[in-house]
Amino acid sequence: MSIPGAVSRDWLSNPRADILAGIVVALALIPEAIGFSIIAGVDPRVGLYASVAIAIVVSFTGGRPGMISAATAAVAVLVTPLVRDHGVEYLFAATILIGIFQALAGLARLDLLMQFVSRSVITGFVNSLAILIFMAQLPQLTGMTWHTYAMVAGGLAIIYLMPRVTRAVPSPLIAILVLSAISIATHAPVNTVGDMGHLPDGLPSFALPQVPLTWETLHIIAPYSAAMAAVGLLESLLTAQIVDDMTHTDSDKRRECMGQGAANFVAALFGGMGGCAMIGQSVINVTSGGRTRLSTLTAGAVLLVLLTLLGPWVGQVPMPALVAVMIMVSIGTFSWNSIPNLRRHPWPSSVVMVTTVVVVVWTHDLSIGVLTGVLLSGIFFAGKVQRMFRVERIESADGDTVTFVVSGEIFFASVQRFTDALRVNSPARHAVIDVSNAHFWDISAIDALDKVVDRMRRNRRAVTVIGVNKASQDLVDKYALHDKTGVEMGAFPH
Repeated sequence: MSIPGAVSRDWLSNPRADILAGIVVALALIPEAIGFSIIAGVDPRVGLYASVAIAIVVSFTGGRPGMISAATAAVAVLVTPLVRDHGVEYLFAATILIGIFQALAGLARLDLLMQFVSRSVITGFVNSLAILIFMAQLPQLTGMTWHTYAMVAGGLAIIYLMPRVTRAVPSPLIAILVLSAISIATHAPVNTVGDMGHLPDGLPSFALPQVPLTWETLHIIAPYSAAMAAVGLLESLLTAQIVDDMTHTDSDKRRECMGQGAANFVAALFGGMGGCAMIGQSVINVTSGGRTRLSTLTAGAVLLVLLTLLGPWVGQVPMPALVAVMIMVSIGTFSWNSIPNLRRHPWPSSVVMVTTVVVVVWTHDLSIGVLTGVLLSGIFFAGKVQRMFRVERIESADGDTVTFVVSGEIFFASVQRFTDALRVNSPARHAVIDVSNAHFWDISAIDALDKVVDRMRRNRRAVTVIGVNKASQDLVDKYALHDKTGVEMGAFPH
């Protein structure tokens, strides 16, 4: 029996590398999930179980093979007030609602909003996340013994030098195993995964959130769920784009929205918090050779095995080994070409990129930084289009007619220049406005045309507008007030 092509491509085209990469990711997920649980104010099991459930479910439902999703800081920071004021059961209920919101977002094709995120914003997102990943390692590098620094240096040496010897096993996995063996054998005084928090010793169990099914409950959780759903989708779609670029493949962004929703919904039913795609772990996966859904499934499944069967051993993994891996991720994630490109690229693009980085690092909020970058990109774009506009004034030999030849785009940002340019300072009794090379984009542009025509008429001039294209004509027919100004607009062609 032959295996369908899609199944073979998405699951079985790269099995060995996917499984090994998934193991590395599973080990890297443990301290992250524990740390995010602490941020949210919940038991470490909540973050760990969420990471297991989200990774396993999204491996089937997601739209980006090879991308890793789990519990994340971006979502965890939003639920701290909810957990503090109402308890963890309300967190589970809010996570179910996240899944519903994200599924609806997929049905509504909100993934298409990614078209408005410029390359400069994506570069800023990548760079800021690389900086945040590095900054997150600083607590494990501050005030430690020399053993910690030696292990981190040794781990980085293994990670970067081992590929020159062999690529059969991902070098981050070799670094973790070697440093773990050294730490256990020498009883080195370094922090371990077990020091981060208590690891669960059993399987997650299915349970519905114990909250009253009332409008009051919905009123409490809906704002948190909406914020987490939006942030989760934003980070997931941006991470999917980055993995697309790294692997030179495309992904289904709409399916990713719905897949993230399904993963969050299931995670809540097994005692987990919300999550989304993780750029750090996704980079680990891709650089370790992971490419298909099997790598994501392996990460979730191996994490479950590590927690339930190998907890005591996992607890002895030294944190310096994982810090070395995350520093590697930080270095590999940062777009180093963006630094010399600051001088080569147009200055608006560089400003957008730098602003995105500064805002994200300053606020530790990826959504605020990305939205700031998108807004700034829109302002610069509007300014650029606004300047793509000119008016040429031509007077007839007898001085009786003045013609304005308008070229460019007329919209809300250029209407002031349009109205100023069409002021008539001559005795001409006739005015012709030729817009053959212009386009009216919105009602602000149509209103500006109305005002120009009305002003000329009040100055006792006959006005003719020629050359309106069909799209502009539709707006004129629908919104122009020429019947109220009394100006004969019969020159508008149909």
